Amino acid sequence: MTPQLERPLGAVWSPEGACGFLLWAPKAEKVDVHLVHPGDRVIAMQPVDGGYFTAAVEEIAPGARYLYCLGGQIERPDPASRFQPQGVHGPSEVVDSDFAWTDNSWFGIPLEQYVLYELHVGTFTPHGTFDAIIPRISELRDLGITAIELMPVAQFPGNRNWGYDGVYPFAVQNSYGGPAALKRLINACHQQGMAVALDVVYNHLGPEGNYLGDFGPYFADFYRTPWGQAVNFDGPQSDNVRRYFVENALQWITEFHVDALRLDAIHAIVDLSARPFLEELSTAIHAKANLLNRQVFLIAESNRNDVRILSPREAGGLGLDAVWNDDFHHSVHVMLTGEQNGYYQDFSRVGDLARAFRKGFVYEGQYSKYRQRRQGTSSQPISARRFIVFGQNHDQVGNGPMGGRLSQLVSFEQLKLAAATVLFSPYVPLLFMGEEYAEPAPFSYFVSHGDPALVESVRTGRRTYLARFEWGGEMADPQDESTFLRSILNWELRAEGHHRLLRNFYQELLRLRRDLPALFRLDKDALEVIEFEDTKVIFVRRWNASSHIFAVLHFNDEVIQIALPVPAGSWKRKLDSAELCWGGRGSQDADVLVSTGEVQISLSPWAVVVYAETLSDAK
Repeated sequence: MTPQLERPLGAVWSPEGACGFLLWAPKAEKVDVHLVHPGDRVIAMQPVDGGYFTAAVEEIAPGARYLYCLGGQIERPDPASRFQPQGVHGPSEVVDSDFAWTDNSWFGIPLEQYVLYELHVGTFTPHGTFDAIIPRISELRDLGITAIELMPVAQFPGNRNWGYDGVYPFAVQNSYGGPAALKRLINACHQQGMAVALDVVYNHLGPEGNYLGDFGPYFADFYRTPWGQAVNFDGPQSDNVRRYFVENALQWITEFHVDALRLDAIHAIVDLSARPFLEELSTAIHAKANLLNRQVFLIAESNRNDVRILSPREAGGLGLDAVWNDDFHHSVHVMLTGEQNGYYQDFSRVGDLARAFRKGFVYEGQYSKYRQRRQGTSSQPISARRFIVFGQNHDQVGNGPMGGRLSQLVSFEQLKLAAATVLFSPYVPLLFMGEEYAEPAPFSYFVSHGDPALVESVRTGRRTYLARFEWGGEMADPQDESTFLRSILNWELRAEGHHRLLRNFYQELLRLRRDLPALFRLDKDALEVIEFEDTKVIFVRRWNASSHIFAVLHFNDEVIQIALPVPAGSWKRKLDSAELCWGGRGSQDADVLVSTGEVQISLSPWAVVVYAETLSDAK
């Protein structure tokens, strides 16, 4: 690679007052940089190898705005723009990447210590900005959160969107505060010992403001995703497309100090090459993390249950670090709601959830009624810390017709049971913003497109999607601003009534998870799970060298008594969701149980109880 091509894509400003531009535009014979503010200058770019163009511009300052003029005919923003202050159709802005970081002693935290809190910047606070999140970090930390996960922040059209319609992967959303504000947020998180994960979208780009096709063959001719054109990761000239996305990922790790990337819907990335893009990305990210002496992770979203994404690269895998486990969520959701529409039809038994506890995936090669084919591979050999589990997330809430949260679907007792099921699992937990205090606001799908035809297309697409799940009734209009406004959190509720009780319950669950070594250590081998299908009970026993616990999860609305195979010893109750302090009807059992190999306990409806062995020689 020539020296000109070794520098970063886009506009890179130096304190000496010069700015270097690098653009890949093999479709253009001639490219100019048009500086539109301040003043009005046109600078010819020089063609170099492989369809690249470069320019060095003197006497330019951060805040200067520019467009690329292709072939002397059309003007477009920079595909590698760092900031789009006027939105997806306006000029790109030169930025100063320097920032006064104060996290020099931050090296990240191990993945097994992550307690993720997924949030949408625009609805997490009434202001909808990065800076508005900062005052809430300490409260999340006190709750027990160790990492926030930001839904995508790459520039999207308008000022309200989930983020998956982003069209400038390098640019930080202007309405959220832009790149400097994101750095302030990440720096503040690190100062308080909290990691930051960022959701990135490499399987497609949004429909509005997507001008990449004017520059080069960024999109595949033969593949499509559910959201539009697939990215060209394996066709002619795909090496430079890969470079674009790998460089984007490295930007988040290096310039923004992000600790983990959540890769959206990698099952929609079609790549038949001998060395897949995701393997190349994994290699680049982990190599950079080693150079930086930081712990950095790649977390995949995939609906295939394919453990090869987690397998080492030398064993033919992609070398990613963790995967969202939808099977765990679906099992919990069905046990709580009884829903059987769409993909939920594949989950109906207590045994499904017990299997998810034991192994990770429920579907490891069995036939799926929903997919009408076999699904998945065995996840038994994969370590527990590589599965992310949740009772709710943006997809599972927002893809309903009105964006109803679990708090709108089930009882207070069931919310407590859902929380304990996730947090007492041997996996890395994720909470969705507001679930910890039973946020009543919906989280609906919303957009703010400027093209009326596109808006109607989005509405039609949503109706078609919901029809696949046989969800009838009213649909929240994605374009209507009120749909967005209704989705903003009512954060003050966390201190009131049953909202406060639930938040305190989450805090106690997370404290137990930290303080009891058997819960803190993520290990599927030090785990026993027994399901009782007739009573809808799951008995979970976990241990390590210094700690031994059992938890009982009761997914039924009746008071029952049940005999459980508890190892001989003395066991002290650590938590009962039916206790009065948690808004329950009162505990049914003694504080201490003495077992000779079996104990009889009473369980309230939708209850969870946890006991820890009191002896020092716990298994």
